[in-house]
Amino acid sequence: MATKRDYYEVLGVDKNASPDDLKKAYRKMAIKFHPDKNPDDPTAEEKFKEAAEAYDVLSDPQKKARYDQFGHAGMSGNGGFGGGYGQGGPSMEDIFSQFGDIFGDDSPFGSFFGRGGAGGQRQRVRRGSDLRIKLKLTLQEVANGVEKKIKVKRHVACTTCGGNGSKNGTAVQTCQSCNGTGQVRKVVNTMLGQMVSTNTCPTCNGDGKIVTERCDTCFGEGRVLQEDVIPIKIPAGVAEGIQLSVGGKGNVPPRGGVAGDLLIVIEEEEDGDLKRDGSNVIYDLYVNFVDAALGTSVEVPTIDGKARITLEPGIQSGKILRLKGKGIKDLNGYGRGDELIHVNVWTPKQLSSEERSILERLRSSPNFQPKPTKSDKGFFEKMKDFFHG
Repeated sequence: MATKRDYYEVLGVDKNASPDDLKKAYRKMAIKFHPDKNPDDPTAEEKFKEAAEAYDVLSDPQKKARYDQFGHAGMSGNGGFGGGYGQGGPSMEDIFSQFGDIFGDDSPFGSFFGRGGAGGQRQRVRRGSDLRIKLKLTLQEVANGVEKKIKVKRHVACTTCGGNGSKNGTAVQTCQSCNGTGQVRKVVNTMLGQMVSTNTCPTCNGDGKIVTERCDTCFGEGRVLQEDVIPIKIPAGVAEGIQLSVGGKGNVPPRGGVAGDLLIVIEEEEDGDLKRDGSNVIYDLYVNFVDAALGTSVEVPTIDGKARITLEPGIQSGKILRLKGKGIKDLNGYGRGDELIHVNVWTPKQLSSEERSILERLRSSPNFQPKPTKSDKGFFEKMKDFFHG
């Protein structure tokens, strides 16, 4: 799809929907559009995946908060369903692995979820653990976006055994207890009829296979610890505490399955000159009162380097100057903030005898007497200009 639909619209719920309402809405959509139930509808699988992606985001408090604040742009660069699972979106196995249990084994639609559609059972795909790291960014990197290469130690599939934990990858046999499904079903007769429960096979621990001889490299784990260098593109406008994720760059589970995600928590380094305020940056400029009275030009730091500005004669302390478009790019791509320069007229704390004598002669001069006009706005008027100008 060229343009993503609103996740709330996809599931047919409002922003105040409870977790139970979200689950019910997703269940309804997934049953309606499951490909096995709609073999003649080529769009059914895409709608099924779209519903899974929407539920993945809205059922997760952190992802939901980020989506509510930033929309689809807030999901950019994220793994999992909400961030674009690989190039073609989430696979059917990914969805079955993550959400299959939402339907239950005794559901009339159980053959569609977590089990094969025509005869045998589908073994649940196991998912490895996520990795979480903190990434510090400068104000310039936050403002413009940046590409980083991150070193992480993570569990990857053992290349000697292909990830199954057996010697040379061949010393395995199908588990006889579950016939390779990784699950055992138990039927109990009660007064109300037969009750069916499905549990992880205790013999193979859900693997479906038994390792008869362990791999010498991974000692039967099917995975080894390895240091990887992972490139990641940080979008412009991210903020402190935002969590990005790279799908499939976490740990792989023991003896086969899909890898978890690499979760990246953004931290902002404090800048020596500029302070962030949303999409704007603020700079405190100090000038002596001679320059303030006579006017001057000064250099000020910006995110993109230095800029020279002119101070008009008679500029007052508290004046806010605005450099358009010198702030931080919006995460959703809606333009860029400004740099706000707060002028502070510096009053000397120590004076020489000569300086004191000069100022004493000027003390009673008519032009040195405060005579504010309507154009010399007070604090509250300046703050109004700051927020609405």
